Amino acid sequence: MIATLAMTEPSGRFDAEGIAEVKATPTSDGFSISGTKLFVPDAHVADVMVVAARTKESGDKSYGISLFLIESNSPGITTTVLKTMDQTRKQCEVVFDNVAVGRDGLIGMLDMGWPVLLKVLNIATAALCAEMVGGAQRVLDMSVTYAKERVQFGRPIGSFQAIKHKCSEMMLQVESAKSAAYYAAWAVDEDAPEAPLAVSMAKAYCSDAYRYTAGEGIQVHGGIGFTWEHDMHLYFKRAKYSEFTFGDATHHRELVAQEINL
Repeated sequence: MIATLAMTEPSGRFDAEGIAEVKATPTSDGFSISGTKLFVPDAHVADVMVVAARTKESGDKSYGISLFLIESNSPGITTTVLKTMDQTRKQCEVVFDNVAVGRDGLIGMLDMGWPVLLKVLNIATAALCAEMVGGAQRVLDMSVTYAKERVQFGRPIGSFQAIKHKCSEMMLQVESAKSAAYYAAWAVDEDAPEAPLAVSMAKAYCSDAYRYTAGEGIQVHGGIGFTWEHDMHLYFKRAKYSEFTFGDATHHRELVAQEINL
């Protein structure tokens, strides 16, 4: 069975205020859900979806969100695969048109879904940071190997100062991202009080580090780095995809500022 999470809406926000358009209205035997979710991973092949919907309007936007388990082939659901930069990780638009959900489809307590969703997001973001670090490390390894093998003007390009500087800066970014990602993973695993802060710090840094490393990796590879014959473009596309998944660096820097009361 394949399951996916339908959270993000056309606003593109990854906070409680972003869950506003998709609403679940009470009915005699359950709920009726309507609205549009965007960037739902693998929704076109998923068997079930966990859908975050607004069930009550409140001044505190973290209250009034509920989670529902819905079968993907339920009447009223239309799924469309989106054209995105990273085509190796499919994302979809899912439209809900008065989709009927029984009371047994409610996950957890009514109106209290956001704390659960927030904890899941912290875990998922920490895992994504680990993937981003792995991708950045692979880009660095590929770039260093290429710089040793590619000969120009009778000598390996890695002997030129400009290439040395790029590789050394890439290494600095990767090693710093590792430290941040490891700390976030530890904090989430231990359910430490500082877990939200650690996760946001890691996501902010890893987003920038992976994008920077992938861009510099293309520069080190030169002409071949811009072609589809080489794998470098796959890492650059994944870096851009991962940068905005679960909130970009700007979003998480704002969360860091809130956590430390700036």
